[in-house]
Amino acid sequence: MTMIEVPAKIEHWFTDQNWRIRDYQRSMVEAFERRQNTLLIAPTGGGKTLAGFLPSLIDLSDKPDGAPASLHTLYISPLRALTNDIERNLNRPVDDLNLPIKIGVRTGDTKSYQRTKQRKTPPDILLTTPESLMLLLSYPDAEHYFSNLKTVIIDELHSFATNKRGDFTSLALSRLKTLAPGHIRFGLSATIADADSAAKWLGPTGSPAHVLEVKGDAAPRIQIMDPETRYPLGGHNSRFAVKEIYKAIKTANSTIVFVNTRAQTELLFQQLWQINDDHLPIGLYHGSLSRERRQRTEAMIASGKIRAVVSTSALEMGIDWGDVDLILQVGAPKGVSRLLQRIGRSNHRMDEPSEALMVPCNPLEAVECAVAIKAIDAGQRDGEDYTDGAMDVAVQYIVNRACAGKFKKRQTLNEIRSAWPYRNLAKSDFDLLVRFAEDGGYALRSYDRFSRLNSTSRGYEISTPQQARRHRMNIGTIVEYAKLKVRRFPNMKSKRGRNIGDIEERFVMGLAPGDTFLFGGEVLRYHGVRDMALEASPAPKRTPPKVPAYAGGMMPLSTFLADGVRTLLADSQNWNTLPEQIQNWLTLQAQFSDLPQEAGVLIESFFDRGVNVIVVHSFEGRKVNMALGLLMTRRMETLGFKPLTYSITDYALTITSMEPVEDVESLLSEDVLSEEYEMWVVEAPMVKRSFRKIATIAGLTEQRLPGAKRTMKQVTFSTDLIYDVLLKYDPDHILLRIAREEAERDLLDIPRLRNWLADVQGRVTHKALPHASPLSIPAMMQLGKETVIGDAKIAILERASHDSQAAMRLNKVQEFINDRETNS
Repeated sequence: MTMIEVPAKIEHWFTDQNWRIRDYQRSMVEAFERRQNTLLIAPTGGGKTLAGFLPSLIDLSDKPDGAPASLHTLYISPLRALTNDIERNLNRPVDDLNLPIKIGVRTGDTKSYQRTKQRKTPPDILLTTPESLMLLLSYPDAEHYFSNLKTVIIDELHSFATNKRGDFTSLALSRLKTLAPGHIRFGLSATIADADSAAKWLGPTGSPAHVLEVKGDAAPRIQIMDPETRYPLGGHNSRFAVKEIYKAIKTANSTIVFVNTRAQTELLFQQLWQINDDHLPIGLYHGSLSRERRQRTEAMIASGKIRAVVSTSALEMGIDWGDVDLILQVGAPKGVSRLLQRIGRSNHRMDEPSEALMVPCNPLEAVECAVAIKAIDAGQRDGEDYTDGAMDVAVQYIVNRACAGKFKKRQTLNEIRSAWPYRNLAKSDFDLLVRFAEDGGYALRSYDRFSRLNSTSRGYEISTPQQARRHRMNIGTIVEYAKLKVRRFPNMKSKRGRNIGDIEERFVMGLAPGDTFLFGGEVLRYHGVRDMALEASPAPKRTPPKVPAYAGGMMPLSTFLADGVRTLLADSQNWNTLPEQIQNWLTLQAQFSDLPQEAGVLIESFFDRGVNVIVVHSFEGRKVNMALGLLMTRRMETLGFKPLTYSITDYALTITSMEPVEDVESLLSEDVLSEEYEMWVVEAPMVKRSFRKIATIAGLTEQRLPGAKRTMKQVTFSTDLIYDVLLKYDPDHILLRIAREEAERDLLDIPRLRNWLADVQGRVTHKALPHASPLSIPAMMQLGKETVIGDAKIAILERASHDSQAAMRLNKVQEFINDRETNS
């Protein structure tokens, strides 16, 4: 293919940076000239983001003086932090070459006066998020604003294309195609697992994007830390390895320490500073910190002033920290692509290997880390499946479309169907969605609150300006707990405090004045709440603090990794990739009980602390284990076994009961889905939870109101009331149907459970043991337990020390094996 010539001044700029324009970057220029939608898959550090922008920089470099302001390129990022980073990096060539290009950023952090200015005078390149884009599309001037759009760049496409946010974005892209038919789409990613499906998602229905895949020249170097102390058998706390983590930070020039939850960032940050005798500049980063705090940390990262930063996934993408030597992954990665994305932050250059050290926090996490490393070495990736678009998101889009002006049903249906996730949307379902958006449906039509659309001879339009305002305040697919500002006072005698971030209301509800908690890397003392802000001041570090919990903290384990863990456990010949103490742990498991096999399921039962325990080692992930726990305990209750509690991990389901179960296999018969499941759906606790989110996204209730933000308690009360009304008076309402389908798929994964139950029939290995096995101990250490409301009305088992429980149980296992060997 003949390459388009890049202007000499841009070629020279690359040379001045000691770079060279790569062939695939030139290919993106060619794709722009051909108006060819393109999915670029390239390793982190290879310049793929610049490749996406390069055609725009070339096209805009000769913009005539005095040309009217017009939006040329739209960049969509899943993270606000990423847009800030891209703005810094993009301004570099623009300033160096004195290009006549204006760059703007439009996110939730953008000041109102800047937003107003951008709408009046569009920048040449606008960097935004899906939510801010949809907000722009909701205004009547959207048709004019986007009319001259030439290019749309979707960055880190893998991170949201397969979820509701991806459905949301695909609908926005369809609208843009109507407003600017000639524009092209560039998708960028380093870790796409299913390139064909991603290409279909990126292009309009029936016209998949061209895939341009670039292979890296250097494979990452990844090791698993083998700590001096023993791995804890349960939990996710890295305190046992904090000295080794600190030592690794000291040996590197710069490090990013990734953890999986915001609470873990606060804990590990404190643990590191407690032993930071060298006073290394170690930072903290997560999404609940204030905008000013995040931006200050980003600037320090970019300038190399921080030796290490402890972060959540908020730093997975985009932050260009070229001099980072090492990535530390604390805890299991939960996905191969996610791990590869994080590792790519190290040596942010395509031709140099990334360096990473993994710190598992329990034995099964160590096995998971080994499986992930093997997959990366083999060039394998994982990711969520591409599914049909969510209909609650389609409702929001219909209302959004009405806010911008009148629409015809046929035109809007065609527009929605042009988005790949919605290609199969039936006209009958579309009509139900429009009807719901119009008046709420049969049971709700008498309430003005639910009348959002007016039907006229010329089409549908938004019913009132107030409805448009409510809609715009609640655009998006993220349903979250209400948050309070954290206002930090130097001391409580001071009258002036400053906002340092947000904290979830449900955590604050558990605090009493005088309690201390970790936030922003320091211990704060809680004084109270005033004007929707939590007021606090620094507390002595010797005070034991609480750690804020955040919704969505648990990252789901990918199916790919779960299958890999099961395969590795079944074959001891592959254990040589594991730390020695993990190999010993598995050997002990094989001697005492059995090992899970690739086919079938291992179930262990024993008596522990006054109750009967069943552990089902399913290795099917949290969703399946949650559904299995619901159904098995219901059947146990029916059969008189008096179940008490159940708890889940990614790998196992643990059930406690008053009565022992000898025929465990009968609890796993396939009819549990036709009998117990249908009985359970009538009560529908999970369906009601699903309905809560769907109702919020579809606009049946709001998280934000003019001048106020509703608490999650208020939202829950409202949606639960509506759910009960619809269930009684309008049981065929489309939102009820969506809620059940989504609960089955997303919360419980009933299709996967159905397949698993079919696979394990006749392949159940049941081990009745005198004590808990080594493999069962991590499952029993799970803190969160669901109480079964039934005949066994006794208190939940008390929480005891993990370490003492684990040591006691392992000692019993070792004694049992020693006795058996002596007798033989």
